[in-house]
Amino acid sequence: MKLKNKLNRLKKHMSHEPVSNEQKGVQSKERIDDEYLQEWLQYDTKPYFYENEYCLIREVQYSLNFKHGLYSLGELKNVVEKWNNSNIEHPLSSKGHQTSDLFFFDTETTGLSGGAGTTIFLLGYARVYDDKVVVRQHILPSPGNEIALYESFLKNVDYTTLVTYNGKAFDWPQVKTRHTLIKEHVPKLPSFGHFDLLHAARRFWKKEMDSVRLSLVEKEKLQIHREGDTPGFLAPMIYFDFVESKNPEGMKGILKHNEWDVLTLITLYIHLSKLLLKEEMPTTENERYEVGRWFDFLGEDEVAVERYELLVNESWKAAYNLGKLKKKMKRNEEAEQHFLQAYHANDNNEKYLAGIELAKLYEHQFKAYEKALFYTEKSYTFYRNSNNKSLKEVNFVKRLERLYKKIEK
Repeated sequence: MKLKNKLNRLKKHMSHEPVSNEQKGVQSKERIDDEYLQEWLQYDTKPYFYENEYCLIREVQYSLNFKHGLYSLGELKNVVEKWNNSNIEHPLSSKGHQTSDLFFFDTETTGLSGGAGTTIFLLGYARVYDDKVVVRQHILPSPGNEIALYESFLKNVDYTTLVTYNGKAFDWPQVKTRHTLIKEHVPKLPSFGHFDLLHAARRFWKKEMDSVRLSLVEKEKLQIHREGDTPGFLAPMIYFDFVESKNPEGMKGILKHNEWDVLTLITLYIHLSKLLLKEEMPTTENERYEVGRWFDFLGEDEVAVERYELLVNESWKAAYNLGKLKKKMKRNEEAEQHFLQAYHANDNNEKYLAGIELAKLYEHQFKAYEKALFYTEKSYTFYRNSNNKSLKEVNFVKRLERLYKKIEK
């Protein structure tokens, strides 16, 4: 059967926009074997034709009740609602967005080095709607069909916010690189927000885990256990074999791996949001501390105080940071108690940090120069015996000289 006739026969299978007049009669550069075409169709995958090229688009749907690890996918709706009802400013806040705006995105490529020499052969994403979850994957049948791949991806997807795992450093820059090569033929890249969950994972778990690879995070933190998964490092070899043979069997494993990845991004975003919104209590001291420290870093003082107070009796760092916040709020008596708590903590090997804060309070706020001198001298001794030289020694000397003069008067 001639390819032109095949294309006409396949139009009825296409779930995207109808072929335009200028595309009618256009022949694809490549031949889609009947046997493999039927196999693709049975795997929820249909061809998408554009100009002189084509790509493949797979779509699968899940119920909102489908549980992927700790949570049902539909729980995302509750999380987005909580963000919208919250006054907290945070990089992971989806305030101002609807659930379906979030675009959980991951790619598969022919290498990890990036640049023009690396080809994206799979663009996968998941979105949560009011009645279902849709996973859609755009597949490059061979390197000569990138115009069709990106045209289908950019033209038929309505999104405003990207959610990735290391997407800021790899996935989206790689999309930009490949798009540059064909930008005259396809729609422009959109501008949108970007939630990269890798940064949150590093903040929360880098001290607890040997690695924060998504596969380890989902197993150790999200209770997701993959069975029969195709490792991502095999993807390039499997793809090159597919390009040569056209047999989709190996690609099915890559597609399932990518599908799992984007579903995991939904579960991870739910989990991180619950930790930040106090809907889920952190399970470790480090998680509790990092939640408070993140809000502290963002200038959300009231929220940070609330989170630090939950673990002030078990973490000298929380007590120390809480003291600094209370001092900033002019609540000096409370700040003093927290600094004392941090200073006297048995596991505190950086006592000079709390000690010098006490010295500042006693000198400038309470005018208790003898106490200020005591804690300055103690802190200076601790500092000189430590390996951490984050503070300037000259500042200790200047404080001592100033206090000596004040006391002599």
